[in-house]
Amino acid sequence: MTSYTSAISERLEDFLGPQVVGQLLTEWTINLVVALVILIAFYTLWRIVQGLMRATFRRKMDETSFSFLETIVKFALLTIGFITALDSAGIKTSALLTSLGIVGLTIGFAARDALSNLISGILIFIDRPFVLGDLVEIEGVYGRIERITLRSTRVVTSDGRMLAVPNTQVINQTVASYTNFPHLRIDVKVTVGVLEDLDHIRGLLLALVQDDPAYMTSPAPRVVVTELNDYNVAVELQAWLDDEKRHVEKRFELREKAFKTLNQAGVELPFETLKLQPLEVTLMDSKS
Repeated sequence: MTSYTSAISERLEDFLGPQVVGQLLTEWTINLVVALVILIAFYTLWRIVQGLMRATFRRKMDETSFSFLETIVKFALLTIGFITALDSAGIKTSALLTSLGIVGLTIGFAARDALSNLISGILIFIDRPFVLGDLVEIEGVYGRIERITLRSTRVVTSDGRMLAVPNTQVINQTVASYTNFPHLRIDVKVTVGVLEDLDHIRGLLLALVQDDPAYMTSPAPRVVVTELNDYNVAVELQAWLDDEKRHVEKRFELREKAFKTLNQAGVELPFETLKLQPLEVTLMDSKS
């Protein structure tokens, strides 16, 4: 029994002795420091490459293409740095990759959404439904494209919120761009009384944009009748903006001007009313 105890003690001494533990801690510390130095070196390399790219390609490429290239280079360099750091820390990356291959199917199912967003992000860069700085509407959300990453599209709303929309939703939904083309038409709808002179109203509304350089003369602004309702006539002022990025503020401004102008001109702006028709009711005597 004593011999067995002594053998176990000797084996434990071989693995957990002070000298062995001290040597292991020293090796792990050195490996950890080396790994950290390698990570810092690769991050510093990325910052240098980023500066060189901005100095070389920023003026030659549009903002969207440069952002895509910057993202790919950053991902590649930091991935190489991470693998090199693991290898320097004594972790055999080949064995690690083999292990990942064994459980790759499970990881694939768990990360299918992330991979789908990654592929969708690449498709967005290739298809170009919009570029950085565009004003868009995605699933009813209106805002400016701030950044396109490999996972999500960052949209800054008009009230200052940052929304991260998954790239798969951007690919699978209808995206309305307000700045993809050089000009944009804004429409202002008003309703007037059925007895109003439409030519007079047309002149009043067209005068609002006639001398404003923000609106184009070709195509020329126009006023059209859109609906003939029971108690009012719906008309619409249509004007093309020279700078499409100002469409929100100019639409608010034009709508207010139209209301004030029509009010001052005495134009009837009817609202929905209910007309009660008197009805005579004759009570019959039950005895008759």
